[in-house]
Amino acid sequence: MNKTVLITGTSSGIGRATVTYFAQQGWNVAATMRSPQKETALGAASLGALPNVKLFRLDVMDTDSIRQAITNTIATFGRIDAIINNAGYGAVGPFEAATPEQVQRQFDTNVFGVMNVIRQILPHFREQRDGTILTVTSMGGLITFPIYSIYHGTKWAVEGFTEALSFELKPFNIRIKNIEPGAIKTDFYDRSQDVLTKPGLTAYDEYVLVAMANSQKAGATAPGPEVVAKTLFKAANDPSDRMRYVTGDSQTGMLLFMRRLLPLTWFHGIIKSVVEKSYKPATT
Repeated sequence: MNKTVLITGTSSGIGRATVTYFAQQGWNVAATMRSPQKETALGAASLGALPNVKLFRLDVMDTDSIRQAITNTIATFGRIDAIINNAGYGAVGPFEAATPEQVQRQFDTNVFGVMNVIRQILPHFREQRDGTILTVTSMGGLITFPIYSIYHGTKWAVEGFTEALSFELKPFNIRIKNIEPGAIKTDFYDRSQDVLTKPGLTAYDEYVLVAMANSQKAGATAPGPEVVAKTLFKAANDPSDRMRYVTGDSQTGMLLFMRRLLPLTWFHGIIKSVVEKSYKPATT
């Protein structure tokens, strides 16, 4: 019997690549998104080239839609073996420029959305005494970069939440797996970003301009989302208690290694030398 995975946020980027990869490996895939009626590529795939893909509506902030997507998936495929929390985006810019509504929306999607999906799938996984919860976090859940303070806050929160959750789920044979990509070439660096600005606040402009440009360079030369899809597949099939899976280019693993090895001031110096390259603070 083929295994079944439910994936959130599959309209583009890592989500879409993961749908395709799991389906090609023979898994049944419930590809979920907020507006599946607008989808064409995956919709055609579910009826043609990839008949083991079905589309369902799921908004991570709408509990009823989560519950219904899970019910529909089980009715279609018989059971769910794994879920992948992939839906998310990045709020980027100086914290001072962020409105309370922007901060709330970032945490609603990246943190509370993950919690909402996990809460709804747990009864099914407990009943079958088996299941894997995979969450696409980020190396930004273990280290930080300039102008990503709110985004990093959400990813660090998810890392802490899922690590603690793993203790209480282990007796039910429910595994927690966090996939931590570095820079990946997707629309994260454009369409999926919420750039934080505030009318009249110009003090950060030069710094943000430099940091954004250097960050964009990392995204432009990064590997594509397929590398994350392959790591997700590896983790979904790993019966061990391993929790964290770093993926991306070789620099991702190196940065995380240096963060563990070096004093924080030294490590911050390395980050600043890359992200703040060419920045010259104004002198008074």
